[in-house]
Amino acid sequence: MKSALASTLAEKGSALYVYLVSVVAATSGLLFGFDIAVINGAIIFLREQFHLTEVQTEVAASSLLIGCVFGASLAGWMSDRFGRRRILMLSALLFTLSSLGAALPRNLPEFTAARFLGGIAIGMASVLAPLYIAEVSPARSRGRLVSLNQMAIVTGILLAYLVNWLLSFLGAESWRWMFATAAVPSGAFLVALFFVPESPRWLTENGEAGTALAVLSKVNGHSAALAEMEQIREAIAEETGSLAELLQPGLRRALFIAVALAILQQITGINTVLFYGSIIFREQVGNHSATSAIGANVIVGAINFLATIAALWMIDRLGRRPLLMLSSGVMALCQVALGAAFLIHPPPSALILTIMLFCVAAFAVGLGPGVWVVLAEIFPTRIRGRAMSIATISLWVACVALTMTFLSLVKAITATGAFWLYGAMCMVTCLIVWKATPETKGKSLEEIERLWRRVG
Repeated sequence: MKSALASTLAEKGSALYVYLVSVVAATSGLLFGFDIAVINGAIIFLREQFHLTEVQTEVAASSLLIGCVFGASLAGWMSDRFGRRRILMLSALLFTLSSLGAALPRNLPEFTAARFLGGIAIGMASVLAPLYIAEVSPARSRGRLVSLNQMAIVTGILLAYLVNWLLSFLGAESWRWMFATAAVPSGAFLVALFFVPESPRWLTENGEAGTALAVLSKVNGHSAALAEMEQIREAIAEETGSLAELLQPGLRRALFIAVALAILQQITGINTVLFYGSIIFREQVGNHSATSAIGANVIVGAINFLATIAALWMIDRLGRRPLLMLSSGVMALCQVALGAAFLIHPPPSALILTIMLFCVAAFAVGLGPGVWVVLAEIFPTRIRGRAMSIATISLWVACVALTMTFLSLVKAITATGAFWLYGAMCMVTCLIVWKATPETKGKSLEEIERLWRRVG
C-alpha cells in the first residue's frame, strides 16, 4: 500500500505538497495585508495623539509605502543572487521588528521610521511571494496558486480591520496594540520558511539541477519534471539575463504592460478605501464615532475576502483578460457613482458604504489578484526577479502617490472630483487590457516567453 502511494506520488506529484509550499509563501501576503490595512483604524487615534495635520496624516499613512518602494527595489537582484527563500526569510524578520517598533514610538518620526522598515519587508514580499509560487506551481493551477497570495493579503486586511475594531474599545492607546499584534504571525512565518524548498528555476540557474529536479518531481511527478527541467534549461540557455533584454522588441511590450497594469492597479483609487476608510466615514460621511467608523471597514474587509475567494475559482477558468476588463469596468461605474453620492448633503452613509462594497468586490475579483498573476507570469526566468522588481516598484510608487495626495486632493477638488478622476483611470485600465494584454491562462512560463519572441 505504502509503495503504491509512493509510486503514484513519483508519477503524478503531490497537489498537497504544492499547496502547502504555496500557503507558506503566501503567508507573507497575510502580513502584507495586515500591515497595509492596520493603519486604517489606527490613524484615527494616531492623528489625535500626535495632533497631526492633513499632510502629516498622509506622511504617517505613506511611510510604510515609501519603504515598499525600497524593498521592491532590493528584492529582485537580492533574490536572483541569494535565492527567493532566503530573502523571504529576511522580510519575515523585518516584519517582526517593524511590528514591535510601530507599537512603541514617542513621536511621528519614530513611528514613520518603524513603518518604513515594515515597508521594506512588504516590498520584498510583494515581489517574491507571487514569483516564488509561480516558479513552484504547475501551469494548470498556477493562476489559482499565485492568487493564494492575494487571498492571504485580503485575509490580512480583514484580520487587521477586525483587530482594529476589537481593540478600539481600549481607547486612545489602542493603536499601539493594533501594530504589536502582527509580531506573532511574523515570527511564525519565519519559522515556516525553514521547511519549504528553494525555487526550482533559481536552483537550476545556480547549478543545483539535482535539487531542482527533486522539487519538480514532488510537484508534477518524475516524468513531467524531466520535461519541465528541459524547458527551463532551454530558456536559460537562450537568455542573456541582462535588464537590457527587456528593451528588445516583444519583451519591451511585456515591460510596458506590466508597468502600466502595476501603476493603474493603484491609481484606480482602491487604496483610498483600504487606507482612509475610517477617516472617510468619520469626517466625510456624518458624525461617526471612531469605533463605528472602524466597524464599517470590517464589512468592507469581509466583502474583499469573499470576492477574492470567487477570484480563486474563476482566474484559471475564465482567464486573466476577462476578469481584468470586468473588474476595471465595474470599478469605473462605482467610482463615478461614489463621486455623485458625495454631491448629496449630507452624504448618505448607507449609499456610500454600498457603493464602496461593490467597488471593493470588483477589485478583488479582477485587478487585485489578476495583476499580480500577470506580473508573475510574463517575464523570462533569468531576469524575472529583477523585471518584477521594476513593475512592483512602479506599483508602490503609484501607491505612495495616491496615498500621499488623497486628503489634499479631496480638499482641492472635493471628494466628488477625486473619485471621478479615479473612475477615469479605471477606464484607461480597461482599454489597456483590451488592446494590449495577451491571455496567459494555461500556458507554461516558457511558452509565455516564446510568445513575446513571436511578437518581437
